[in-house]
Amino acid sequence: MNVLESKFVQGFIRMATDGNNMGWHERNGGNFSYRIKDEEIEQIKSNLNFESSWSKIGTSVPNLAKEYFLVTGSGKYFRNVELTPEANIAIIEVDETGENYRILWGLNEGGRPTSELPSHLMNHEVKKLATNGAHRVIYHAHTPNMIALTFVLPLEDAVFTRELWETMTECPVVFFQGVGVVDWMVPGGRDIAVATSELMKKYDVVIWAHHGMFCSGEDFDLTFGLMHTVEKAAEVLVKVLAMGGRRQTITPNDFRELADEFNVTLDEKFLFEE
Repeated sequence: MNVLESKFVQGFIRMATDGNNMGWHERNGGNFSYRIKDEEIEQIKSNLNFESSWSKIGTSVPNLAKEYFLVTGSGKYFRNVELTPEANIAIIEVDETGENYRILWGLNEGGRPTSELPSHLMNHEVKKLATNGAHRVIYHAHTPNMIALTFVLPLEDAVFTRELWETMTECPVVFFQGVGVVDWMVPGGRDIAVATSELMKKYDVVIWAHHGMFCSGEDFDLTFGLMHTVEKAAEVLVKVLAMGGRRQTITPNDFRELADEFNVTLDEKFLFEE
C-alpha cells in the first residue's frame, strides 16, 4: 500500500488540518505524533527506507525500542501538511536501545522530526505503560485561551482543574483525572520533557505555562476532542473572568452527583469547598 493511502496517515493529516483550522498552529507552532500499530506498518513496509542513518533522540526511551512513529517535522507548518504531507511529516523508527531514531519516509525536502521529539517520545513511553498500550497519540498545540489563563491563574494542578471543570458540565467527564501544569521552561529540551512525562503518569492533559497544551489519547478523534474540550472550557472561563467572574457555579456536591451518574471517579482534592 502507498504510504499516503493508509488510513492512519490520512487520519493524521486530517487532525493536523483540523488543528490548523482552529487557529492553534501559528507559523510552525505545535507538533504531533502517533505510535503506529504493527499491522499498519506491515501494510506500507515495502515503501519505507530502512537504509537511512540513525540520529540521537536526546533522551532514552527503552520501552519504545523498535517502535514506529508518524511525526510532524521541525520548522514545518501545520497548514502545509495537507498540501504536501511527504515534505512536512515523517515516519521514524526507534532503535533497539531506545536512544536513536531514523527517518524511514517523509521530510523529502530535508529536515528532521519535531524539535519536541524528546518530549513526545518520553510521553509516549509513559502513556504506553500507564494505559497498557492503549494510548497512541501525543498532541501539542498553542491554544490561545489556555495560554491566556496561565498569566492570571496560580500555576497549580488543583486550581486549573477546578476552574476548568466549573465552566462546562462535560469537563469532569471528559478529563476526570484533572489537568497538570508545568511552570514555564525552555521548550525542546530534556528538562521540560521530564517534567511533562511525570505529570502524564497521572493526567492526559498537561498545560505548559505561557506556551500551550500537551494531550494524550487512544486515537485521533479522542485526542483532538480532548484538546478541543479543554480549550473551549478555557475560552468560556476567559469570558466569565472578563465579565467580572462567577455569580453562581457548579458545587462540589454537584460534581459528586455527576460523577456517580457518569461512573467516573473525581479526586476529592479538586472538589474543595469555597
